[in-house]
Amino acid sequence: MRRRRLRAALTAAALATATLTGAAPPLGTAVAASRPAAAPDWSAAVVDSTTARYTPSTIGGWSYPVGLYLYGQYLTYKRTHDARYLTYIKSYVDRFVKSDGSIDQSFNSLDSMQAGRLLVILHHETGQDRYRKAAKKIRDRLDTYPRTSDGGFWHADNSSRAHQLWADGVYMVNPFLVEYGKEFGDSAYTNDEASKQLYVYGSHLQVPNGLLRHAYDESRSASWADPATGLAPEHWCRAVGWYAMAITNVLDALPADHPRRPQLLSVFRRLAAGLEKYQDPATGRWFQVVDKGARSDNWTETSCSSMFTYALSRGAQQGYLDRHFADVARRGYEGVLARLSVGTDGRTDLTDISIGTNVGDYAYYVGRTRATNDFHGLGAFLIMNEQLRGD
Repeated sequence: MRRRRLRAALTAAALATATLTGAAPPLGTAVAASRPAAAPDWSAAVVDSTTARYTPSTIGGWSYPVGLYLYGQYLTYKRTHDARYLTYIKSYVDRFVKSDGSIDQSFNSLDSMQAGRLLVILHHETGQDRYRKAAKKIRDRLDTYPRTSDGGFWHADNSSRAHQLWADGVYMVNPFLVEYGKEFGDSAYTNDEASKQLYVYGSHLQVPNGLLRHAYDESRSASWADPATGLAPEHWCRAVGWYAMAITNVLDALPADHPRRPQLLSVFRRLAAGLEKYQDPATGRWFQVVDKGARSDNWTETSCSSMFTYALSRGAQQGYLDRHFADVARRGYEGVLARLSVGTDGRTDLTDISIGTNVGDYAYYVGRTRATNDFHGLGAFLIMNEQLRGD
C-alpha cells in the first residue's frame, strides 16, 4: 500500500514539475483507465526536484557530495537522454575548469578528487581536451601523494589525517582511476593502483564479522585509534557503503585475469555476508552504526542503505556474489523507497541522511544530524535506483 501511495505521489510530482517548467508530462503518465498506471521515474523525479532547488552556480563548490550527486544525475541522463541533465553537469564543472584545462584545485585530499569523475564523463561526452587536462592533474597528483608504508593513500595530506586510511577514501579516488584509465588508455596503471588500494584498505579495515571499521591510523596517534590495531572503534555505515560501491566499480573494470581480482572478490563476499547479517529485518535498511541495531538510539540511515543495496544488487548481477543477494538488495530497495516522499510543492524529499561525518565513537555517530535531501543521500539513491529500477 505504501509503495502504491509513493507511486501516485511521484506521478503527481512529475506532472507538477512538467506544469511548472512547461515540459511535456512524462511518457506514460496519461494512460487509459483500463491500463495500470506506469511506475513513475523516481530518478528523474529526484533530479528534477534537485535541479529546481539549485542552479549549477548555487549547488555548491567543488566537493565530493556534489560530485556524487551529479554522477547519479549523469546515470539518469545516460538512460533518459534528457539533454538538460548533461548541460547542468557541464555548467557546474565549467565553473572550475578553464578553457585551457587548468583547474584551481590542489587535490591534497582524497575527498577533493571524487568530482574528477565528472571530468572524465565530460571528456567522453564532448571530446573537449580541457577535461582531459584537468583530469590528468589528479592522475599526476597521485604520483606524489603520501602513502602508508604498505602503499595506501592517506585520507588527506595534512597533519590531522596523516598516516590514516578511511574507508570513505577508496570511493573518492578509485572509481575515478579506473574510469580515467579506460577513457585515456592508462588502464595498465590505473587498474593496478585501484585494486591495490582496495586490497590494502580492506586488509586493515575488515574484521572477522565481514564489516569494515571506519578508519585505520598507522601511527596509532589519532584519539580514536586503538593502540594495538590502529583501528577506529565502530562500523559507521556510510564509510562501509563507500567501500562497497568502490569495490563493485573496480571489479567491473578489472580484466577477468587480473591478479588481484580473487583477493577483491574474497573481501567483497565477506563484506556481503556481514551486510546480510546486520540488515534490519523490520525495514530492510541498515543502521547508522551497522552492527548495533539493537540499541534504542541507533537509527536506519538512507545513504548507506542505498549504497549497500546498489553493491549487493550489482554484485549478484555480475556474479561476484551469490544470486540470493539480489533478494537482500530488493529488501533494501523497498526500505529506501519508504524514505522517499513528495512535498506540497510537488518535489521529492529523501529523509534520514547522515550529514558529513568524521571518525568518532558510537555516541558521535548516532548523534549526527538526520538531514533531508543531503547530497550524500541523493547521489546514492540515484546510483541505487538506476541499478534496481527495472529489476
